[in-house]
Amino acid sequence: LLIEDDRALCTALLPALQAAGYTVDTCHDGADGKALLCGGAYDVCVLDRMLPGLDGLSLLRAARAKGCTTPVLMLTALSGINDRVDGLDAGADDYLVKPFSFEELSARIRVLLRRTAQEPVSNLLQLADLTMDLNTRRVARGDREITLSQKEYAVLEYLLRNQGAVLTRDQIEQHVWSYDFEGGSNVVDVYIRYVRKKIDTGYGQKLIHTVRGVGYVLKAE
Repeated sequence: LLIEDDRALCTALLPALQAAGYTVDTCHDGADGKALLCGGAYDVCVLDRMLPGLDGLSLLRAARAKGCTTPVLMLTALSGINDRVDGLDAGADDYLVKPFSFEELSARIRVLLRRTAQEPVSNLLQLADLTMDLNTRRVARGDREITLSQKEYAVLEYLLRNQGAVLTRDQIEQHVWSYDFEGGSNVVDVYIRYVRKKIDTGYGQKLIHTVRGVGYVLKAE
């Protein structure tokens, strides 16, 4: 989630973040940002401090008071020590001063993701003989490498991170596609079918299972 009132900056950051493999929701004022942060299941929020309507510090305090635990990286032109302390005390997990490089922003986002995802040291997700290397983005079933599109990869990564848990279609859609996505109602089923064809076809042990009326679960039986 990117909450930033500088629309030119949003326009510059959005394609760069998407190219790095992220699905990104954006908004430009504090009230909408608070509603999204408190109501959405986001992995990371990048939050501007100076926002119209509701400033970033107030937004963050309100979100934390409501129990929101999403990691927040605060962006601001205010660089003083007291400004940084105020941001961290309000509930920010990290603080980046403008102007900044995209490389540093991207690196800080990765750090926050590692903290919350509790990734293994090898950055390897695995179930049975299915492996996903988060560093190289290589996916394989046994010795056979599997080529996935960006969305297929995101779907499979979400399933692997939550293996054994039944995930609803809404959960998968909200995690992989953006908040304002207007796809067909069966988009999750379509992509599950794509992924299932690539990782299960030809193998005796099936890993993606349908839970009728609910959604899908990745598990080895």
